[in-house]
Amino acid sequence: MATLSSTLALYFSFALLCFNLISASFSPLDHYLINCGSPEHTTVDFDHRRFTGDVSDSTASFLTSTESISLADPNPCPKSSPIYHTARVFTRPSKYKFVIKNPGMHLVRLHFRRLRGSLDFSNAKFHVLANGFVLFNSLSVEMGKGFEIVKDYVIGVDSDVLVITFVPSEKSNFAFVNAIEVISAPNDLIADVAQHVSFDKNEQIHGLLKNGFETMYRVNVGGWKVTPFNDSLWRTWVTDDEYLKSDDGSSKVHFGGRINYQEGGASREVGPDNVYNTARVIRSSGNSIPELKMTWTFPVTKGYKYLVRMHFCDIASIARGMLFFNVYVNNNLAYENLDLTEVTNRLLASPFYADFVVDGDSSGVLTLSVGPSNMSLPHAVDAILNGVEIMKINNSVGSFDGKICAHAVLKSWKRGNGNVLYPMLAAVFMLLMAFVIMHRRRTGVTDSVAWWRLPTEIPEVNLKCGNQLSSNKL
Repeated sequence: MATLSSTLALYFSFALLCFNLISASFSPLDHYLINCGSPEHTTVDFDHRRFTGDVSDSTASFLTSTESISLADPNPCPKSSPIYHTARVFTRPSKYKFVIKNPGMHLVRLHFRRLRGSLDFSNAKFHVLANGFVLFNSLSVEMGKGFEIVKDYVIGVDSDVLVITFVPSEKSNFAFVNAIEVISAPNDLIADVAQHVSFDKNEQIHGLLKNGFETMYRVNVGGWKVTPFNDSLWRTWVTDDEYLKSDDGSSKVHFGGRINYQEGGASREVGPDNVYNTARVIRSSGNSIPELKMTWTFPVTKGYKYLVRMHFCDIASIARGMLFFNVYVNNNLAYENLDLTEVTNRLLASPFYADFVVDGDSSGVLTLSVGPSNMSLPHAVDAILNGVEIMKINNSVGSFDGKICAHAVLKSWKRGNGNVLYPMLAAVFMLLMAFVIMHRRRTGVTDSVAWWRLPTEIPEVNLKCGNQLSSNKL
């Protein structure tokens, strides 16, 4: 019994040490965790983070709306985090404002989950805007389902305030949100330069930080799910099994040693230890090099560019200078004869990542592969991949979800909402037609009657706006 107690004490001490190390590694100057609709001053989620209720006096300045209601789930699911037990509901455009102490790139996460009760969440149709970006259009997701949705963004804030606006799509609809996170991003999280890979060219491009990014996939290749508790930026990394298309001849590798993070290289904020200490590899067991590739496929929305980040860490080679392999993006050669020891100052188990920008083509699928190169060696590791991140880049109108710009979304509401106005115009048209017919019958006019010009000013919600963020083009 004493041995068991000692073991448990040692385990909890180790867990606490790991948590303290993760927490100490990154301390963002801007760090807002808001539990929307909650009257509680603080709510601790499953990852031991403290969210502040937006009903409390300390957060009254965040919420600027005077026409909203707070809801609480009367019978919350015990398996869901407490931040999904309440919500803030809006029936007209409403804003949260966050004072920014550290201008630059910020993490913005929005949490959604329907609550049980009398409110019909199938009527939750809305847009979410943030500093000129259209983050989200709920029409693209079924909000009435009972699962949790986390929308994860990295956007630049060059002023002293970040404004997040919720706009119902129609006056008969409503917007809602369960929780909001606004966190300063590390300076090295996203670089300003990447390789643009396409069928006919592979070239370096600059100006990446003029754009915003939405995380579509964050995958721990060959490893387990990584929860926010084990990530210094509180991210979730899922396993790669769902996306792995071809793994013939590959194997998983787990590393129990120390990951050698280096100054100027990939940091723990770029990728945590639990991503870099697992991988999938191709290994030749004989004198011949296997002619195969490991391939992963990811569904994407066509019409957008994507930032693809591939994480590498040689945790499988027995010596330096033995691993050479090729990297392919959308079946195009992105990296030839990649030698990890060359890019990591000749250190094993040292992380490295490569950023590529690609176009979402008409297939709606983004494909990533690694495989042996013409420099691969027998009796050695011939390809490796530790992690993948895929981020959607905003389009030319500053949107991550459609061709409507933030200005048009707000303008639509002010004019009375485009979807409501079309039936009104049709009704006016019918009344005018009836008036013309009655007038002709009364006066006996048989010649042609000039058509009256009908009001045609309608909201520009379905028009392609001029680029509100003109610099946000690649």
